[in-house]
Amino acid sequence: MEHAKIIHGDSLEVLKTLPDCSIDCCVTSPPYYGLRNYGSDGQIGLEETPEEYIQKLVEIFREVRRVLKDDGTLWVNIGDSYAGSRKGLMKNGTHSAGPSKSDKHLAKITGLQPCKTPGIKRKDLIGIPWLLAFALRQDGWYLRQDIIWNKPNAMPESVKDRCTKSHEYIFLFSKSGRYFFDHEAIKEPCVGYDNRPPAGSNGTLKPNSRKRKGNAKSFRGGGAYTCGRSFENSANVERQTHGNTPNEKGTRNKRSVWSVATQGYKGAHFATFPEKLVEPCILAGSKPGGTIIDPFSGSGTTGAVAIRNSRKYIGIEINPEYVELSSDRLAKEEEKK
Repeated sequence: MEHAKIIHGDSLEVLKTLPDCSIDCCVTSPPYYGLRNYGSDGQIGLEETPEEYIQKLVEIFREVRRVLKDDGTLWVNIGDSYAGSRKGLMKNGTHSAGPSKSDKHLAKITGLQPCKTPGIKRKDLIGIPWLLAFALRQDGWYLRQDIIWNKPNAMPESVKDRCTKSHEYIFLFSKSGRYFFDHEAIKEPCVGYDNRPPAGSNGTLKPNSRKRKGNAKSFRGGGAYTCGRSFENSANVERQTHGNTPNEKGTRNKRSVWSVATQGYKGAHFATFPEKLVEPCILAGSKPGGTIIDPFSGSGTTGAVAIRNSRKYIGIEINPEYVELSSDRLAKEEEKK
């Protein structure tokens, strides 16, 4: 593969072999805490406590920060878990409402014990995403944004004492206070509240009376513009967008809630990264020709999207079966170029 490679090994150890400031962007989704056993020694996610899990991820992402260029960004998709016996786990990492016939089988596979963290009770939502976000911020990362991944086709749950979970988080971190972010590359259609182009304006953008000065080169803006119409209600809401040019039509800055359906890949392990979830991270976080890294490469989704968008890719994967699977996948993407 000319522009992509998968390295078999432990993420922390492999990252230590990579040179400083050599990567443009990292897009990844670590194994979730207490969800399943992927059958590899040294894998992340089977720690006895959430704190041990978070600490291992902090160490890995510390190495990611080292290999990132000074204007690099890190995008992390992470799901949450509920405390309990860790038996009868659903595919989204939550517990079923009652005992499952497969409890003993799952316990045997994972080898996990009840959560031992003081203060966390059975049925508590642990808060893994925010534990990680705050730990990485404390370790030196700039925590820039929390993005909600809304799943229109979320896995059903039989719970009766809370809502069915249909979202996860993507956190945007940066290595420095000023970093590369191509907001133009991920702009979305500007629509009214009824999901139609604003009436009377043909989707055009109208200059706002208040101008904003541009920032650094990687995210320079040219003023604020209003997209939309005034609605006849007490709020009299106007839809606004920033960083557009007056002749631009029907687009606005991407919002922080991304509705993306879950997506599988033939032959892949249980949890696959939807390509449409990865793409805006890569487009905003790097230039064409840049290098993307994923320390938990899995089925190689990040790599496939990177190649398709003219980026180079380095994936790290501990499971040899996934290394073979993702290598074949990326080779096919290379052939299409």
